[in-house]
Amino acid sequence: MIPARIASNRFPNKVLANINGYPMVIATARAVCSLDDVAIATDSQEIVNLAHDYGFKAVMTSDKHKSGTDRIHEAVEKLALNDDEIIINVQADEPFIENNVVEKLINRVQQGIEDNEDLMMTSCYKEINADEAIDPNLVKVITDVYGYAIYFSRSKIPYDREEFDGYFGHLGLYGFTKKSLHDFCSLPSSPLENIEKLEQLRAIYHGKKVAMIKVQSQSFGIDTKEDLQRALVFFKS
Repeated sequence: MIPARIASNRFPNKVLANINGYPMVIATARAVCSLDDVAIATDSQEIVNLAHDYGFKAVMTSDKHKSGTDRIHEAVEKLALNDDEIIINVQADEPFIENNVVEKLINRVQQGIEDNEDLMMTSCYKEINADEAIDPNLVKVITDVYGYAIYFSRSKIPYDREEFDGYFGHLGLYGFTKKSLHDFCSLPSSPLENIEKLEQLRAIYHGKKVAMIKVQSQSFGIDTKEDLQRALVFFKS
């Protein structure tokens, strides 16, 4: 599932930006379509029409949603999927995400199902350096010894009182079952979520487990026009 909305404070219409000849949301759909069925959840008729033009399923959703996960929840309900269906939320601004990263996420959700693990959601992270950790657009995460998220932040965490270079950058991918997605979206939003503008903090605030897997990835979310130019140069080289 790819949540996509036209409105964006930092980069208006970014999901329509040109990525090597394709609108960003379509480039993202093309990047993952070999793995499983793809559907785009949107509040824009323009994006619905665009998805259909390129042969992708699209579901019209409310324009009142505060997060992409709430948006895909409405779409999943409309698609009437089974409770144990695996749902992967791939942000529309991840057109360069690698298939093997998404596959690892799918496999971790499947493992949780098989082990009857009490998981609310699953996500992934990669190693980043201290300079990258300063960027508030690159979300950081810290985990416990069992691989569950302790906290996500736009700030540099943990605070380095001494020399330290072991930061983890969060990738904007989330794995659920349909049931755990419903459970997540049934929770009230949290103060931390609203302060940091990070929806995954809703789960942690309410004491739910967020499993994290470490991956290697060169992809990064495109939040600004500068990010777009940097990505186009980097992935062309």
